[in-house]
Amino acid sequence: MFAWPSSIRVRLTLWYAILLGLPLAVFAIISYVAFSRALVSGTDRFIGEALGAFTRELGAERRAGLPVDDAMRMTVAEVRFRELHIMIIDSTGRVVARGDFSSDTIGNVPDERLRQVARSIVSDAGPRSTRLKAADGEHLVRVQALAVDGHRYLLAGRYPLREAERMMSGVRRMFFIAIPLLILVAATSGYFLADRSLAPVASMAAHAADITASNLHERLPVSGGDELVRLARVINDLLDRLETSFEQQRRFMADASHELRTPTAIVRTEADVTLSRSSRTNEEYRASVVIMQDAARRLTRIVDDLFLLARADSGHLVIQQAPLYLEDVVDDAARGVRHLADRRDVKVALTNVVEAQVVGDADLLGRLVLNLLDNAIKHSPQGATVEVGMTRRNGECDVAVVDAGPGIPEAARARVFERFFQVDDARVRHDDTQTSGAGLGLAIARRIAEVHGGRVELVESRAGRTEFRFTVPVHTAS
Repeated sequence: MFAWPSSIRVRLTLWYAILLGLPLAVFAIISYVAFSRALVSGTDRFIGEALGAFTRELGAERRAGLPVDDAMRMTVAEVRFRELHIMIIDSTGRVVARGDFSSDTIGNVPDERLRQVARSIVSDAGPRSTRLKAADGEHLVRVQALAVDGHRYLLAGRYPLREAERMMSGVRRMFFIAIPLLILVAATSGYFLADRSLAPVASMAAHAADITASNLHERLPVSGGDELVRLARVINDLLDRLETSFEQQRRFMADASHELRTPTAIVRTEADVTLSRSSRTNEEYRASVVIMQDAARRLTRIVDDLFLLARADSGHLVIQQAPLYLEDVVDDAARGVRHLADRRDVKVALTNVVEAQVVGDADLLGRLVLNLLDNAIKHSPQGATVEVGMTRRNGECDVAVVDAGPGIPEAARARVFERFFQVDDARVRHDDTQTSGAGLGLAIARRIAEVHGGRVELVESRAGRTEFRFTVPVHTAS
């Protein structure tokens, strides 16, 4: 079984050769057949014209008063054409007259065979022609009826096809030489063109092989035809996304290490200080344990948040899908942050609540709303009110959380959903909070919204008003 080569250059070369060779072969066959038929047809016309001239000359001899047989023999002897053998046969099959040519000008075809062929192919429909094989090659025989004085005869003309065969042999030799040469030229040209066309691909492959995680900033050269330019741009866009992803991963690891280092350092330092003295009071031990407990809780929240984000990014976040009422989730979240709001002298008010049945995970959706409320409370001044409102429109439900804080600087608005990003890092890190306080709350809220087919957006941010909006599709009972 033929194995198709794996090299694109060789494949293109074979396709060039096949696509040129097949039309050439078809053209050669058609041309050969047409030329061969033209030669035989021309020979047949020549024999027909010669037999017509013979018939006219025979009529002249008969008008001169010669007997029929004598007139026929006289006409055969006088009317001669080069390499044309003429024979006249009567109705009984007797050869009345035949051409007398030397052996070097006529083929070695016995008169009996020629007579049989003539009698077998002639009909009242008109002249008939056929090919007859002999020792010296093929001959073309044309037979037609001849009527003289009411008697019926057969007039046969035989002409060798040596010249036609010689010409066709030359044509075959020309095709056998020219076609392979043309295919060879096409294959060579095809390989050269394929090599030139694929040279940019080879250069791109070599350049891409040199790109590693340490030099992701490098890009492939954009050159060649439109297709190669488009391919290079697609690969460069992929490298851009990879570089961005790698950079985010590096920043994520650095930020995670930084955030985890703070509570672990607190626990270690507090333990070292506590154990450095031989004796301490119960109150002092209790105060140290409380400090370590707070640090451990913060550490646990950070680890839990990181684990949730990691599962969401990998597509392994398990969602307990079930119909639920979003207003209940919002109300529970508002109740859950009231003790935090009271400590900061901030009120949480549900300004508008509508019925909205959705399909999702109640725990995750509750965490989403809780993160938005926690973020609003942390940035609200004392005595302010965090407003929570719900609206339904176009098959979706919006949950808006509005605080009266100082607003988010315009330069930082595009990064508020990035992991570990904090507008006021020094203040937020030490605030009492329901979330980790490591800048993961909004990032987690957005990922939870995405896995539920929704979204979280920063709608507005200015001094005295910042609004985050969570949108989720409303479940329609079928």
